[in-house]
Amino acid sequence: MFPPPDLDSLQQTDTGSGFLNHIDYHVYTTITVDEPAPGVKAIFRFIAPDQKSGKVELQYLHEYAGISTSLGLTAKPIVNFSGVAGSNNATFGTDVSFDTASGNFVKYNAGISYTTTDLVASLILNDKGETITASYFHTVSPLTNTAVGAELTHSFTTNENTLTIGTQHALDPLTSLKGRVNNYGKASALMQHEWRPKSLVTISGEVDTRAIEKSAKIGLAIALKP
Repeated sequence: MFPPPDLDSLQQTDTGSGFLNHIDYHVYTTITVDEPAPGVKAIFRFIAPDQKSGKVELQYLHEYAGISTSLGLTAKPIVNFSGVAGSNNATFGTDVSFDTASGNFVKYNAGISYTTTDLVASLILNDKGETITASYFHTVSPLTNTAVGAELTHSFTTNENTLTIGTQHALDPLTSLKGRVNNYGKASALMQHEWRPKSLVTISGEVDTRAIEKSAKIGLAIALKP
């Protein structure tokens, strides 16, 4: 893939004729090796002439698990690992990045979820273990798309908790209502109507119940798609 040259590199001479000062080209290359072993895919990427852009990625896909790990082709690379395993109902996943230069984890997240026909529950550890979030979503009536949900986030660094409760309901096949409120008194709601296929009108509002006269917000959004 050859991107166009930078227009800033085209300069004018005193005679008014243009000449090409320099052109920077980059070649983006991806080499994929399918099935070097059962379920394994190897991917090699690099951008010429950038010698530090090389990266090797290995992917493994199984009926109940998937793993991906990548490694930069430098003296002290960043190593990335992500994986998920589970069944139709329960899954567990993790995402980790380690900087070999500093010897520190750049990122590590993990989560577990449980899903049935009418509910989804999950527990997620984020921000290198600094926050944990538990969430629950339950479908009350599939016919009216009525559902309730809750999310609780705890920060280990500040020892603060944030609880958000929400609900949704379809007035008709083209109009829906959604609302939520958290333990800090902030409440929001919206009404969305599909007035033509893929075209939406949304009216939303947000208010801080502890300072209603100062914080009320109302919004209108229109999305048009051909």
